[in-house]
Parts: sequence; structure tokens; C-alpha cells
Amino acid sequence: MSTQVIVYILTVLAAVVIVLTRLRLGKDHGGAGRFQVGRRLLDVHTTAGVGALVVWVVFLVADEGTPLGSPTTGIVALALWWIVVVAGLLILVRWLPSHGRHASGAAEDTWSEGPGLSVLAHVGMFVGVCVFTWAYLTSTV
Repeated sequence: MSTQVIVYILTVLAAVVIVLTRLRLGKDHGGAGRFQVGRRLLDVHTTAGVGALVVWVVFLVADEGTPLGSPTTGIVALALWWIVVVAGLLILVRWLPSHGRHASGAAEDTWSEGPGLSVLAHVGMFVGVCVFTWAYLTSTV
């Protein structure tokens, strides 16, 4: 399988992670986990994610000779992807175990039991953005 096909597949999966994170945590009760995720962190994740997705897709489909296919467009897209990764990993903090007298158990939702889905999505996003960065640096995209 070529690098370009892998990048396209990972781009679609990244879009799914962005949308599902918003759907899962955008509700009034804030989704599952031990801690509530702040609305601003979720907004950063969603806004940077949509921006990264749009700029990245434009970069992928634009011709190299045009301004939209320039290396600067790729760098902007990668910077936005890395913001998404950092925000996503910070969202995972809601699953950290809490100890103490006033600690509460983890809230559950209908999506999954425990942090498995969140870990898969956000660690997968990290790996995907590492692949995007590698593909960009080696000029295989």
C-alpha cells in the first residue's frame, strides 16, 4: 500500500475522531470519565480539527505549483493537527484515576465501558499525525 493511500485513510479516520469526540463530549453532562472536560478544550479540539482537516485536504488535492499546494499550506495543516493531538491527549486526562476521600467513580455513558474508545481514538490520532508529519517531511504526500 502506498504512503498516499495510507495518508488518505488516516485523514478520513482523523475526521471521524474529531466528529465523534464532539458528539460524545458536546452534551450537557460532558460524557464519560472521572473529570468533566472543559468546554473550551473541546472547542479547541473541534475548531483546530475542522481547520486542520480542511487545510490538509486542500493541501493534498492541490497541485504543487499553486499557492494552495505550497509547503506553507502543509505546515499550517500540520500545526493544526498537532494542536488537535495535544487537545485530544488532554481530553484523555478525564480518565486518570482519582484517589482520596472525596474522589468519585468514573461516569459511564452508552458509548463504551471505560476509556478504551477514547484511548484508541486519541492515541490513534497521535500516531496518524506522526505519519502525516513523516510523509510531509519525506515529501511522499
